[in-house]
Amino acid sequence: MNENYRQTVLNLPPNPGAEILRYGWLKEDVVSLGQGEGCDPTPDFIVNAANKAMLEGKTHYGPVLGQPFLREEISQYYKRLMNVNLPANRVFVTASGTTAMHLALTSILDKGDEVVAITPIWKNLMGAVRLAQAEATQVPLKYENHSWSLDMDKLIDSCSSKTKAILIVTPSNPTGWVMSENEMRTLLDFTRKNNIWIVSDEVYNRSCYNVSHSPSFLQYAQDDDLLLTINSFSKSWAMTGWRLGWLTGPASAEAVIRDIALYDNMCPPTFTQYGGAKALSDGEDFIKQQMAGWKSNLDIITTRFEANDKIETYRPPSTFYSFFKVQGENNSLEFAKRLIDEQSLSLAPGVAFGNNVSEWMRLCFAVSEAKLNSALDKLEAAIK
Repeated sequence: MNENYRQTVLNLPPNPGAEILRYGWLKEDVVSLGQGEGCDPTPDFIVNAANKAMLEGKTHYGPVLGQPFLREEISQYYKRLMNVNLPANRVFVTASGTTAMHLALTSILDKGDEVVAITPIWKNLMGAVRLAQAEATQVPLKYENHSWSLDMDKLIDSCSSKTKAILIVTPSNPTGWVMSENEMRTLLDFTRKNNIWIVSDEVYNRSCYNVSHSPSFLQYAQDDDLLLTINSFSKSWAMTGWRLGWLTGPASAEAVIRDIALYDNMCPPTFTQYGGAKALSDGEDFIKQQMAGWKSNLDIITTRFEANDKIETYRPPSTFYSFFKVQGENNSLEFAKRLIDEQSLSLAPGVAFGNNVSEWMRLCFAVSEAKLNSALDKLEAAIK
């Protein structure tokens, strides 16, 4: 019966990360650090704002691109945080950052277009490219001297006459690599001259350990640049289950994104947007609190991993992921399954982020210290 479905969908490659998560859910008492979310619940001040909106009857359809007050709040957020003047008509509220990415790619890609993507990268983003019937060319980050870096010449040389967009995740999931200001300026200059879009996933831009935010393309772009940025309330405000995000683009994108979103899900949920606005206006203390906990956990991981001569690791400058590899474990998918079977520990296999990191593993440390230490005990027991 499969012949009755779209061949593009049937040809989507498997997602090893999702496969391992499902495999772990079949077991009892598995300690899971394989998914990209923290243990903290959404703060009360955000929940209360959404609850108040529901009690007041704000549960009906809303504007396709989001409530005007939230679009304006996001605009003011960029002004406060980055001193960026981003008019509200260039902000599009979406039902999740994932939806924002789909809207971005759907708005610019035609069948046969090429997307040049910096990898390793979250598998879902590559799947979104495939669903748009575009082709992806991967440019892997380099790992050397205990850090990840981008070969900008290689990235630019990988673009061709078919290249419609360059896809970037900065800060990077899973490596924590952060694109620098100079790299952003260089790439903007190149894409302007070659009429190529930049699609920048900046969901982790509030997760840097030494600064309040990572560089954003919005800080260096011109108003009419072919630039789409994706962000989300999920990570920084502990709102993964709320499915609320946003997309920014040039003013010319507003009507295009509206037309696609209308057929996608009509509008983002109304009452959740009141929680999102409260997160932006009152959430800075919570972000600082989360970052302090994540940094403490990162210190624990760094100490324990550096003391283990079987583990190759580095200290990421951003995100709540430890990306590492274990001596002798060259097949991350098999290793991930063995960790579940033998130690009741679920981690994300590196192959879920690209073939060039198939021996790596990703561990999410946005959890309690007790849960983290339990997971590390299990990992160390598995590799003795």
